[in-house]
Amino acid sequence: MTELKYIPGVATLEINDARCVGCGICEIVCPHEVIHLNDGKARIFDLDACMECGACAKNCPTEAIAVSAGVGCATGVIIGALRGTEPTCGCCKDEAGPAECC
Repeated sequence: MTELKYIPGVATLEINDARCVGCGICEIVCPHEVIHLNDGKARIFDLDACMECGACAKNCPTEAIAVSAGVGCATGVIIGALRGTEPTCGCCKDEAGPAECC
């Protein structure tokens, strides 16, 4: 999926290559096609499409995936829409924006 993007470069998704067994469950459950199998391992295909829902981490049988579900980009997009401002992930002390934080 390439249409939907969140705040660039701030998603918390990480994959531990040593723990990944290449089962492909993460690829199946990811609603935005962020993860794909490549050379028998899960790889992040499009980090900025990650909405940090946590489906990949919750379904990983080897706990190879970490993501702070429910925080970050998706929340930032919602807050921005409600306030009528640019999306913010909330990690900036002065809310200056993602270019000056994260």
